[in-house]
Amino acid sequence: MVVGKVTVNGQGTSIADVPLHTTALDFLRECGLTGCKEGCAEGECGACSVLVARPGLTTPTEWVAVNACLVPIASLDGQEIVTAEGLGAQGALHPVQQEMAVRGGSQCGYCTPGFICSMAAEYYRPDRRPSSESGAESDHEHGPNGFDLHALSGNLCRCTGYRPIRDAAYALGAPPPDDSFAARLSAPPTEPAATRLRQEGRSFVRPETLADALQLLHDDPAATVVAGSTDWGVEVNLRGTRAASVIAIDRLPELRGLVVEADQIEIGAALTLTEIERRLDGMVPLLAQLFPQFASRLIRNGATLGGNLGTGSPIGDSPPVLLALEASLVLAGVDGEREVALADYFTGYRQSVRRADELIKAVRIPLPLARLAAFHKIAKRRFDDISSVAIGFALEVEDGVVTKARVGLGGVAAMPVRALATEAALEGRPWTRDTAQAAADVLRAEGTPIDDHRSSAAYRAAMLGQSLRKLYAESPEEVSA
Repeated sequence: MVVGKVTVNGQGTSIADVPLHTTALDFLRECGLTGCKEGCAEGECGACSVLVARPGLTTPTEWVAVNACLVPIASLDGQEIVTAEGLGAQGALHPVQQEMAVRGGSQCGYCTPGFICSMAAEYYRPDRRPSSESGAESDHEHGPNGFDLHALSGNLCRCTGYRPIRDAAYALGAPPPDDSFAARLSAPPTEPAATRLRQEGRSFVRPETLADALQLLHDDPAATVVAGSTDWGVEVNLRGTRAASVIAIDRLPELRGLVVEADQIEIGAALTLTEIERRLDGMVPLLAQLFPQFASRLIRNGATLGGNLGTGSPIGDSPPVLLALEASLVLAGVDGEREVALADYFTGYRQSVRRADELIKAVRIPLPLARLAAFHKIAKRRFDDISSVAIGFALEVEDGVVTKARVGLGGVAAMPVRALATEAALEGRPWTRDTAQAAADVLRAEGTPIDDHRSSAAYRAAMLGQSLRKLYAESPEEVSA
């Protein structure tokens, strides 16, 4: 057995004897760091937020906020964690803590440490710049100091109200020159440890290479594969699920590339959604529309496209978008790799053509992209909510005629589907209000929506039709002309 260790607030702490299903939250609280709280145990409230040192985009290291309630402490073997207690000290508050205190950002205090960790991650974001320096204008979601309020989208407060918390966030300046956490960004990140922990007949393994991971999965196809653990963590917490064998693939370099070629973009399956969003920087407009509506920043800091597709959920937000983009998946096994169109990947409720001994290695998006694209998510909340219906549109319009249409749907069938009848109703026809109306009537009948606690089948059908009308109403004049 390899002896595991994590660094918490600068101190090395053994995890060798910790039960393998233990979350980072429970581990930290057992260490006496009770600033982390369990509010929901499913990544919805942010009371458990902590900072983890991860590879950066513009600096060697970045401080990333994650939900400690979802992440197994074993998956942080060899990593650096900072909690609210580690940011400041009594009588020497961290700038984030100071602003929260003087601006009334805390009342009962239950959620405050989580807010502070999420806020600190944004405070230390290397490319955060005041709007006067960056040339961007501040708006209701961005402060004059460049603070992005989406950094707090996964944190809930039940009693203080958000105005003083926002005021505290917008009052933050740049870290001072002697700030040790800012200085840490210039040093290389800690390399993830190759981990092999075994306890009471259960195992947790972080292989060094993709080949090692595939061999492990080939030998034990029933093993649970985790990356960000944003889905598996819920199973552990709320359903008491315990895996006999876990394989962590989140830091495998072969799954973390992003390559832009002349005819395609290849995105590694273990890149987090936040990393993809920042690396693409708007290059794929349809994905740029998806990211802010995909859960919260805390979840996106851990969640991966490979995980979202691997679960096969019919209400996952990425499949409708990737179906519209005509994406394909690279599936890897010990015998080699194969490429499967996403439209052919799903076969039923949480079922796919991926074999039990295969991993999703990458997502490929063909180029060029359709010029008219939109993602519509119908949910009870604007952000951080599960879709009732999700629709991805990608249309090519030339000389006023729809030459190609791809429409991906989520939440209206047992699996994500392409709206093939609607695509046929659009292609070859002029992009006019009449065409959009006729195709909207077809779209209403796509899929097999059901009545459940999120919405009725009739409502889902109505939203499908309305989404296409909205697409036409909001399409650029040069496209619809």
